[in-house]
Amino acid sequence: MAKRFPEGFLWGGATAANQLEGAYREGGKGLNIPDVLPGGKVRLKVITEPGFNFEIDNEKYTYPNHEAIDFYHRYKEDIALFAEMGFKAFRMSIAWSRIFPNGDETVPNEEGLAFYDRVFDELHKYGIEPVVTISHYEMPLHLVKEYGGWRDRRVVEFFERYATALFNRYKDKVKYWMTFNEINSGLHMPIMGLGFAIQEERDRYQPTFQAYHHQFVASAKAVIACHKIIPDAKIGCMIVYTPTYAFDCNPENVMYALQEERLFNYFCGDVQVRGAYPAFMKRYFKEHNIQLEMEPGDLELLKEGKVDYVAFSYYMSRTEKKDKKPEDVGEGNILGGIKNPFLKASEWGWEIDPIGLRVSLNQLYDRYQVPLFVVENGLGAYDKVEEDGSIQDDYRIDYLRSHIQEMGEAIEDGVELMGYTSWGCIDLVSASTGEMSKRYGYIYVDKHDDGSGTLERKKKKSFYWYKDVIATNGEKL
Repeated sequence: MAKRFPEGFLWGGATAANQLEGAYREGGKGLNIPDVLPGGKVRLKVITEPGFNFEIDNEKYTYPNHEAIDFYHRYKEDIALFAEMGFKAFRMSIAWSRIFPNGDETVPNEEGLAFYDRVFDELHKYGIEPVVTISHYEMPLHLVKEYGGWRDRRVVEFFERYATALFNRYKDKVKYWMTFNEINSGLHMPIMGLGFAIQEERDRYQPTFQAYHHQFVASAKAVIACHKIIPDAKIGCMIVYTPTYAFDCNPENVMYALQEERLFNYFCGDVQVRGAYPAFMKRYFKEHNIQLEMEPGDLELLKEGKVDYVAFSYYMSRTEKKDKKPEDVGEGNILGGIKNPFLKASEWGWEIDPIGLRVSLNQLYDRYQVPLFVVENGLGAYDKVEEDGSIQDDYRIDYLRSHIQEMGEAIEDGVELMGYTSWGCIDLVSASTGEMSKRYGYIYVDKHDDGSGTLERKKKKSFYWYKDVIATNGEKL
């Protein structure tokens, strides 16, 4: 049965600057982390294993983020396509190093600010609300090399300066903000979110959680500044959410799944939504010998800088048992867990669990009682251009339909849901593998893993399907 989504529901799509803009040295932009991450499946090894040096090696690797899909020069064409689908919202990020090329300057780069002015103006021309992530895996490389990323307390000041510059510049153009993309992902991939590579596995805990504390303080300062500068704006946190199932009803596995879920799904959200460290982290810090350095007033800042809503990405659930063997783990389970015998998986091994999205929405709303926003969800797949030029991506339509149906069920359950921006509404560079062949979009971009392609945009079958979904406010699926 079709579900009525609320009036004003923010239907749209989601992207990140580093995955679609390209123009990596234009407009005064400085280098950032994605600019030095290699393309291909080697990327996942680089971002999850110790020892990365943050250097470009053109002889050894390719760097697809450098050109990406050239949104920097083609944004008008792309936004017109989003408007044709009927987008109410477009989730995007601002590249920190376009605004402060090194990250520690005192004066922002006018060319970078002006570029986003043009993008926002183009969106408003079509009545599309920008939903802006302030930091989406895009830390300026200078802050990584000179300061060690978020381990250094001074980065809090740099981030506050950056966020405040955005609020002051775009206060009349942007009403929806998020501080850090998938902030909890740093527990698995610190390079992307925390701005440093683990050099020795035994050193993982202390620097990781010290960096988190700095991010929490920075997020709170940004929230406070946003509320002051743009009183009618909403600013949220953004997490990866993976509901965690116990493999069976063995109480040991149930307890293990609970502990894994609390650390990954709730630790960051609790600090940013409730404004305090959750009680369960006290034991975790003690058992891992973590001693957080705090400045006077930090805990008060966290309490004052609570977010207005929770945004999250949902791609898969996670199944856990205490004593798992290597053969139990699915190839796509980059966030841990074991194979769920009841679920099918995508071509990249990501398990497909639409009901898990309803579970997620209910769990998050029960816990926080603030509005929720699904800002990433989608299917990465190989798409084929047929002889007649069409792309028949029924598999993507089936995936999205089943997830949107479960969102409707969650709304019926009483969940307050602001909107839905599916991931990669136009094909872009994959964050985890640096591939173009892992496509999510309603719009096909003629760009390939070897760097070839014309960058021509084509509408897939899902383009027309999603247009109908939006036009009927989710009734026609």
